[in-house]
Amino acid sequence: MRVFLDFEASSLSKISYPIEVAWVFEDGASEAHLIRPAPTWIEWDSRAEQIHGISRAVLEREGTPHETVAARMIEVLAGHDLLASAPSWDGKWLSALLRAAGLPRRALRLRDSDDAHLETAIALLQNAVPPERLGEVASSLVAGAEIRGPDEPPAHRALADAQEERLRWLLIRDQASALAATLRADISV
Repeated sequence: MRVFLDFEASSLSKISYPIEVAWVFEDGASEAHLIRPAPTWIEWDSRAEQIHGISRAVLEREGTPHETVAARMIEVLAGHDLLASAPSWDGKWLSALLRAAGLPRRALRLRDSDDAHLETAIALLQNAVPPERLGEVASSLVAGAEIRGPDEPPAHRALADAQEERLRWLLIRDQASALAATLRADISV
C-alpha cells in the first residue's frame, strides 16, 4: 500500500536530524510522532524552529525516544511503498533516525511521491489516451494538481504535510479517472 511520509528537522544543514515524523496510508490511516533527540543530536537552528514551531524543549519533554519511533516505523511501514515529496531530505533524516537507533539504514526506503502520482495517472489513462500522448497528458494532469493555493505555504508539520501529499494523490487519481471516462465516452459515441 502507498504511504505518504514527511519529516520535520532541526535544520537543513548536513548535521541536521529528524524532530517529527508522520505517515498517512492511502486509506487515510495515519500516525505522527515528535522525536526526542538522540544524545549526539545537538545541532539546532532557531530559524527552522520559527518555521515548524517545535522547540527543542518540547522535544525533550514530549518527544518519543528516537529508538521507539524508529522501531515503530519498521513495524508499521516495512513492505509498503513509502513516498515523500522531498525524498533526498526525508531519506537523509530517515537514515539518521534508523542509524541512531542501531537499525539498518536501508530497512525502509523512500521514493518520490511525484513518481507515484505520475504512475497513478498513467495507469488510469493508458486505455483512454493514445500511447504517443500518454506521458504528456499524465504529466500535465500531475503538474496541475495542487491542494494549496500558489501563495499558500506548506504547514511545515509532518502530519499536515503528509496528509496534503495523500490528498494530492487522491485528486490526481480522481481527475485521471474522470478524464479517462470522458475520453472513452467520446470514443464510443
